[in-house]
Amino acid sequence: MIILLTVAIAPSLALFSYFYLRDQFSQEPSKLLFQSFIYGAVLTFPILFLQYVFKEEQVFSNILATNILFPSIIEEFFKWLVILIAIFRHVDFEDPYDGILYGASVSLGFATVENILYLLEFGTDIAFIRALLPVSSHALFGVVMGYYYGKAKFSHDGVQHKWLFLALFIPFGLHLLYNASLWSNNNLLAGAAPFMLFLWWFGLRKVKQAHLLSLSHYHQQNSKMP
Repeated sequence: MIILLTVAIAPSLALFSYFYLRDQFSQEPSKLLFQSFIYGAVLTFPILFLQYVFKEEQVFSNILATNILFPSIIEEFFKWLVILIAIFRHVDFEDPYDGILYGASVSLGFATVENILYLLEFGTDIAFIRALLPVSSHALFGVVMGYYYGKAKFSHDGVQHKWLFLALFIPFGLHLLYNASLWSNNNLLAGAAPFMLFLWWFGLRKVKQAHLLSLSHYHQQNSKMP
């Protein structure tokens, strides 16, 4: 059991450590980051329950809606909602790059618990493929979501709603394409590999952009100081 938990948790810790160490502006309060991770972890259970109920009750007659559309929207919506309610207005959301950390933390909380449940059911033989695909993809969806939350947090009220909408819509679109890439090929890794390369490029681009936004944010703050 200890080995299984270690294998299930290690990819999330590695990915979060990477994004955390990219933060050059401040040391984030571990309490809020830990809480963000817990929020994402707790979300796993109602989301998986809803997916199970909808599938068993055959709410959607179309298999594409059941396996591609519905999981994409429900997972990203709940993560988006948690960040909006519990993190977005928090005093410790101090600069645009913080959005990357909080978005990744919530997403990796969800991905970690989901990974544990899958490995408990199917064993550690699938650990490598899950680290490359579901865990990595959730982390990057969270990064993209957090980037747009960072834009919204430090934008004028007139455009804030635009960035909040994109914080949901862009990760949902990416998740939809990711699910579609998995279903397009019997070989999961081969089917998703091209999209995952794009997702890593896109996510790391948002990390770089968030870093530049934070530099600009602190430069503006310093310029206003007497």
